[in-house]
This record gives sequence, structure tokens and C-alpha cells, in this order.
Amino acid sequence: MSAEKDSFARFLKHFTKGTVLFNEGDEGEDMYIIRSGKVAIKKRVAHGEIVVAVLEKGDFFGEMAMLEHIPRTAGAEVTEDGDLIVIGSDVFGDMVKTNPEIGVRMLRKYSLRLRETTKQIEELAARAEGSPPVAPAAPAELTAKPHVPQQAEAIAYFISKASGNVFPVFKGESLIGRYDSVTGQAPEVDLTNEDSARNISRRHARFVMKDGKPYVAEEIGTMNGTFLNNQKLPTGVLTPIKDGDEFTLCRLALTFRLPAAK
Repeated sequence: MSAEKDSFARFLKHFTKGTVLFNEGDEGEDMYIIRSGKVAIKKRVAHGEIVVAVLEKGDFFGEMAMLEHIPRTAGAEVTEDGDLIVIGSDVFGDMVKTNPEIGVRMLRKYSLRLRETTKQIEELAARAEGSPPVAPAAPAELTAKPHVPQQAEAIAYFISKASGNVFPVFKGESLIGRYDSVTGQAPEVDLTNEDSARNISRRHARFVMKDGKPYVAEEIGTMNGTFLNNQKLPTGVLTPIKDGDEFTLCRLALTFRLPAAK
């Protein structure tokens, strides 16, 4: 059992499918971290309730009521038997110290919400002035050039030793990890389907092409380690990687490859 699990074993509770953890509008001072199982987040609408997200291992929810002492903004129901860590405001600080990835992901979650709110305010202001809202600019990588076969554009590749699946890299700075259902964001190198045990962090590592040379670095908040040729990488430090090197995220081993010279 990991140090993280030992630290919060006393907060671990088992919930069966169908358990309603809380309803929208309830008072609450606890947040939840999913160790196993699944939880549906529900919002009230005119005709009943809709599921706005289904969360799973590693995801967290309920933090808004805990941090701001406000009624629950959505409901939560267990949809698959599982174990959840139930954290009150009195131990929240200790949780963040032990598992910094939670704190980092919370910051990213609220940063994403702030961007969305800012966009909505700008659109409302444009309508109020009687001018049509300005459509948000598409990401540069989507407008820079027309679509061509991805294989021809890749600047590097990561190949799973277990499955043989190839993960091309198209951007000079690319995130490596898993899909984050809390923020709705996916990394450029998405290893979600390679990591059924969900040991890889959502933002686990980063690939950077600098001055024509490839580098990798472990992201801040990564919990389970990142290794280059069996040597653990320090957090946040760009480390050169060569063609044929073994790059391991927790226990998922990848072979790094550069395109053949033309």
C-alpha cells in the first residue's frame, strides 16, 4: 500500500451502487476522492435530472461546498460499487501536502472555469453593445495548415512495449498522460487506454523539442514516478532523450523513436 493510501486509510469508506452521496442544494463540508468505482454528477433541469459527468478512480468532487461553505451545486450518486476517501475541511491541508497532484488539479480545474467565464462575459458584453459576438479563435495548430496524414507530420513517436501501439507527437511541446474527466482535457499524448489501472497521472510528463533536440520532463504533482532508461527523472527538469531510449511512466514502458532522416 502506498504512503498516500496509508495516510488516508482512516478516511476510506465503501459505497454501493445507487448510494446518493448528496443532492443539489444540500449543505456539505466534505469532498471526495475516488479510489475505485464510479460516481455520476447530476444537475437539476426542468424535466428532472441530467448526468453532467461520470467520475472514476483518481477524480475528486465536492470541494466547492467544502472550500466556500455553500450549498452543493450538483448531486452525486454512486453508479459502481467502490471506495471513496471522504475529506473534511479540517484535514484538507494535510491531504494536499501528501498528494500534491490533487491541489495542482484543483488549480487547473478552476483556471479552466475562469477562462470559460471570461469568454461568456466577453460574448455578453458584445451582445449588449449591439455587435455580434466574436467567435473564439481556433487553436493555432488547427488553423495553421490543412489536414494531411498525421504520420507524415509527426516529429517523434512513443511506442508502447506492452501493446505495440504507436503514439505520434505533432507539437514541439506536448503533454503526456491520461484524459482528465474533471477538467475535460486530454493530453497531446493520451495514454488512457494503455493504463487500465490508472497509475499514470493525468499530466504525468512533458515532451519538448528545443533547438532541434528532444527532451522530456516529469510534471509537477506526478505521484508514481517517471524513468528514462531506468533512471528516475527529477520533477520539472528537461532531460535529453535519444532515439531508442526507454521512457517509463510508473510501470508503462515506452520506446522513444525519431522519424527516419529523409
